[in-house]
Amino acid sequence: MDSDALFTERLVLRPPDRGDLPFLLDCMNTPAVMRHLGGEIRSAAEVEDGLEADIAAFADDTYRHWTIWLRGEDRRIGRCGLFSVRSQAAPRPLRGQREIGWTLAEDFWNMGYASEAARAVLAYAFDTLHLPVIYAQTSDSNHASTRMIARLGFVARTGLGYDDPDYPPRDNPTTVWSLAAGDFHDRG
Repeated sequence: MDSDALFTERLVLRPPDRGDLPFLLDCMNTPAVMRHLGGEIRSAAEVEDGLEADIAAFADDTYRHWTIWLRGEDRRIGRCGLFSVRSQAAPRPLRGQREIGWTLAEDFWNMGYASEAARAVLAYAFDTLHLPVIYAQTSDSNHASTRMIARLGFVARTGLGYDDPDYPPRDNPTTVWSLAAGDFHDRG
């Protein structure tokens, strides 16, 4: 097993590889999954280019975008990652800060997998990388992610919210949340 993998009770988060492409095309590039990720289905070439970028970034530690697998099964169910805020629309103090994000295939929504994967990535961020704070971004229109972010212990940072031109009006403004390392550990 890859030393860059993360393990939870029900999941294995593995580094991305080219074998993820059929899953990304068939299960992740759907109207339902893409609804809060800009809303647009991407071309096969765009999905493949994105995967290649994720593989390269993982290798050089630019950012990490793990593929989520069901533990003990040969089934991919989603992705969870740790990135840097890149949007030029974001307020200057937010740009370059580390953020967490997740996406699951629709068949695996509402089963607690996203929270479980996010906790593993947060533990990696705080315990391995020793980051002091992690941000999360969503929109009020994404009710499921907003609830999950709050359940994970993130605190809304209303002064950092912004309109992102890469997202449709229904998904603006972008809401920004943060979680400090100490607060994550205090929650157990």
